[in-house]
Amino acid sequence: MSKRLESKYKINRRLGVNLWGRAKSPVNRREYGPGQHGQRRKGKPSDFSVQLMAKQKLKGYYGNITEKQFRRYYQEAVRRKGDTSENLINLLERRLDAVIYRMKFAITPFAARQFVNHGHILVNGRKLNIPSYIVKDGDVIEVREKSKQLAIVLDSTQTTERDVPEYMEVDHRQMKGTFIRGPKFSDVPYPVQMEPNLVVEYYSR
Repeated sequence: MSKRLESKYKINRRLGVNLWGRAKSPVNRREYGPGQHGQRRKGKPSDFSVQLMAKQKLKGYYGNITEKQFRRYYQEAVRRKGDTSENLINLLERRLDAVIYRMKFAITPFAARQFVNHGHILVNGRKLNIPSYIVKDGDVIEVREKSKQLAIVLDSTQTTERDVPEYMEVDHRQMKGTFIRGPKFSDVPYPVQMEPNLVVEYYSR
């Protein structure tokens, strides 16, 4: 199991964006990077650094994905028919922890991963504790009965920071939702600009 050792807000500052669109992000106050060299003026980035930044941004958004896991998603996206960048986004959005986050059962992707790990989630009536599980069209995702009154779940479902996207349906009273279909890139409500085409360029060098 991978573990994010650095502060998620430090990721925001290093990348220079409010990656999850959260009101508490320090990027809202300090747009420069962390550390003693954070305010140093930067020159024009190379093509490689632009591609690397796009990759780090997309990988960082999904919380605890390791480089090995992320490369595996890219390889699977290449193997599938169709546009590789669209396939990559589709795969990432099908991760169970990403679906839990999108359905607003967790406040951050990090919390969603932990929530799944701790066995709070049922998929089609069966307990699943694998955050990287790939959700299929029509799968029913539900918070376990004894977990439905947890404060972290109730707080998350009531947040107004983001909405549930159209490619899933959710009933927050029952703490239950259905993954309708895999999304296209244009369907995914990223709070910052993502460039999966540059990620594909990075890995196909």
